Amino acid sequence: MHDLTNRIVLITGIGSARADGWGNGTTIATLFARRGATIFGCDIRPELGETGVAQIKSKAPEATVTCVSANVTNAESAKALVDACMAKHGRIDILVNNVGKSEPGGPAEMAEAVWDAQVDVNLKSVYLMTHLVLPIMEKQSTGGNVICISSVAGLRYIGKPQVAYAATKAALIQFCKTTAVLYGQRHAQGGPLIRLNTVVPGLIDTPLVKILADKYAGGDYDGFRKTRAAQVPMGRMGSAWDVANAALFFASDEASYVTGQELVVDGGLIDSTGRT
Repeated sequence: MHDLTNRIVLITGIGSARADGWGNGTTIATLFARRGATIFGCDIRPELGETGVAQIKSKAPEATVTCVSANVTNAESAKALVDACMAKHGRIDILVNNVGKSEPGGPAEMAEAVWDAQVDVNLKSVYLMTHLVLPIMEKQSTGGNVICISSVAGLRYIGKPQVAYAATKAALIQFCKTTAVLYGQRHAQGGPLIRLNTVVPGLIDTPLVKILADKYAGGDYDGFRKTRAAQVPMGRMGSAWDVANAALFFASDEASYVTGQELVVDGGLIDSTGRT
């Protein structure tokens, strides 16, 4: 089950800030590689990309992994990334839109530049990558598969003042739903099967938590982690492997009749008050 042998997977944001920590992009790439996929990824910072590749190789020594520097909020850079993947592999079977960033603030106090940057990272990047990759997938008889990584912040308030992040992650879900319907209809008219789905992580214990603690908890990393764990009915944060397993399902042939859907990976958070 969930065999990705010979699939070419383009993943944004596979870099790692810590060699001992597993973020969503690095973990998704590792799990997909273990299932036989060839990975072509990017990170905006080359040194983080190198760390990410080393991590992937540590868990999947036989993997074919390439990571290049790219800024997927920029149209020229995004096109160069897609072109580089096509030049190396000649096809793209799976696109994983993984990059994201959270900044504190409500609409009254958030600067316009911060708002715009959040829209660029969390939403424009998805548009640019999907805009470039969908025509490639349409020319492939096997079609393709797009997986976007959203957040439970796009479904409910989770205790942090992050209006731009919440708004863009909600928009990302609807972007995938609408596009999934459009390409489902094209498939019904004889086009290749192209599916789009969204993984919606909850409170996940990744290296990003340290950065969030600095932004939202005055640097109290341990206290912030305890608060996050206490919000979840299961009493703990999830791991990036939980997110990766959800993405793997969407990527697999076992999900061939699944499109326009969200898979929430949150330990029951959105079904609770989020309070202890």
